Amino acid sequence: MRKTDKKIDNQLRQGLTLVCDHSIEVYPGFAWITHKVDYTAFPKSLRIVCVFDTELQLRQFNQENHKTTLLNLIKRTLSQFGIDLKDISQHVSFDTETACEQQHNGNWALRLSGSSHSIK
Repeated sequence: MRKTDKKIDNQLRQGLTLVCDHSIEVYPGFAWITHKVDYTAFPKSLRIVCVFDTELQLRQFNQENHKTTLLNLIKRTLSQFGIDLKDISQHVSFDTETACEQQHNGNWALRLSGSSHSIK
């Protein structure tokens, strides 16, 4: 990883940590957030995954129309770190601990490495 890539990765982690801490307090069942990126194609390759504990909690989050608010928070927070994304919805997906447990035996590394699982 190049020095500039490390700097961007640190900024991503700092920003997403702020979003995670806020979301854990505000959204019932919000568990954690992670990202994957290929720095040779940044920012287009950036993929952010917001994870909830259960499918029910994710459904309630969506029914209460929190998705747009959370997407805007991610976009604003990353922007403060100099990471500007035009269409944040293209970079963020939602998943659950229970879905990973059922479909990948709880192996998040495997789940996040492929695109064959269903992310909402």
